[in-house]
Amino acid sequence: MSRSAWKRCYRVLRRTGTLKIFSGYLLFLCGAAAVLTVLEPGIKTFGDGVWYCFVSATTIGFGDICVVTRLGRMITVLVAVYGILMTAMVPGVVVSYYMEYLKIREKETISIFLEKLERLPELSKEELEELSRRVKQFGKR
Repeated sequence: MSRSAWKRCYRVLRRTGTLKIFSGYLLFLCGAAAVLTVLEPGIKTFGDGVWYCFVSATTIGFGDICVVTRLGRMITVLVAVYGILMTAMVPGVVVSYYMEYLKIREKETISIFLEKLERLPELSKEELEELSRRVKQFGKR
């Protein structure tokens, strides 16, 4: 993905408030990883805890690390549910925002087009040709 695409994605996440939710999700994963590192005998390092939380949140579940304590299992359930919710919510919010953006842009385009039609006799030859070209393009859609 290009740098401008990342910037655009960041702006959409920030404008929709999803960036705060996503940041909270990442903090939750790190917190869960830290707790699991302390509680679980099979999770030796923080990196292993993060890996386990990532695998649980994405519901991949490789099985290379397993939790054995009751609290560890409850944390795993929370991580998995939170991961499922994030997977469902973030794309929905982004697509909804993008659709609204397209609607606004379409309305602006139609408004400009109608304004030009209202002052048709005042338009120059170049403006009339441009308007004609746009009408033809619109008809092809």
